[in-house]
Amino acid sequence: MRRLNRKKTLNLMKELDAFPKVPESYVETSASGGTVSLIAFTTIAFLTIMEFTVYQDTWMKYEYEVDKDFTSKLRINIDITVAMRCQYVGADVLDLAETMVASADGLIYEPVIFDLSPQQKEWQRVLQLIQSRLQEEHSLQDVIFKSAFKSASTALPPREDNSLQSPDACRIHGHLYVNKVAGNFHITVGKAIPHPRGHAHLAALVSHDSYNFSHRIDHLSFGELIPGIINPLDGTEKIASDHNQMFQYFITVVPTKLHTYKISAETHQFSVTERERVINHAAGSHGVSGIFMKYDISSLMVTVTEEHMPFWQFLVRLCGIIGGIFSTTGILHGFGRFVAEIIFCRFRLGSHRSTSVPPPDGHTSNHLPLITDNSMH
Repeated sequence: MRRLNRKKTLNLMKELDAFPKVPESYVETSASGGTVSLIAFTTIAFLTIMEFTVYQDTWMKYEYEVDKDFTSKLRINIDITVAMRCQYVGADVLDLAETMVASADGLIYEPVIFDLSPQQKEWQRVLQLIQSRLQEEHSLQDVIFKSAFKSASTALPPREDNSLQSPDACRIHGHLYVNKVAGNFHITVGKAIPHPRGHAHLAALVSHDSYNFSHRIDHLSFGELIPGIINPLDGTEKIASDHNQMFQYFITVVPTKLHTYKISAETHQFSVTERERVINHAAGSHGVSGIFMKYDISSLMVTVTEEHMPFWQFLVRLCGIIGGIFSTTGILHGFGRFVAEIIFCRFRLGSHRSTSVPPPDGHTSNHLPLITDNSMH
């Protein structure tokens, strides 16, 4: 009974076989079929390699939502060099409501040489080249996100020439924590002094001839400091054409959550527009000489996530490639043989007709007469 059940089961499975086996004696091979098979296998191998490359690649997905976090502090990372001595300049932040003046205790004033060394100039040239390419190719930002924490630091390298020249500039670097509202970070003449009715700098003791707000922004970012990320103002250098000159940067900050296979961080992207003008009260150009960075916080938050093709989708696409190429090449091969057979048949039929055409009128036929029954008698 068991053997009978096994035989019935095997017979049932054989009937359900969707891939019947053709005996080799019934299979006819041809040179054209072998050529098509070779082309099909080569195409499958090439497309499989390309598909595996696509499977290894990742892409960035952008999602937008309303930023509901208004209570936390915003970190500002600063590294700016001004072509004035440190005792002549002061930096601080003023809130939009002017109710809070952020103390600049987190900033370090370091006397340096404004002119860069050869190695530093090469670093600045490369950074400015990257900035120009980023403005043309916005998709490069995805590459920078993926390579965060993987590339070298974007900070200005130290001087390698050990120059004996006395410092003529002031490097202001460090970080500040401010409220998540619009504000104004500025560097101007004189140190900031507390004032019950507003905001003031002690600039009376500084001569106008010593004003020089030529500056270089080696780094400016908002939020968590991430090595490898290049910000829009990194590498910017401005040379003042007049002593009383104002440089303004209008910045829109967008909170950003970055989730990649390398890092997971909360940072901020920003866009910036620039403006500069000479302060001339006689000509109607009023203001204060200095560097002013007016920032505004966007109400939208961007979540940037690095995504990867699922393995099951890779298998489906791979099966589609293999099956599609086999089916397509089989159809094309069959169609080609069908067309070739029609052409060859017509060619043979035409040659046969040309040999059996009757002679024209007025000529005798060399063919023997047919033998009939009457002639036999």
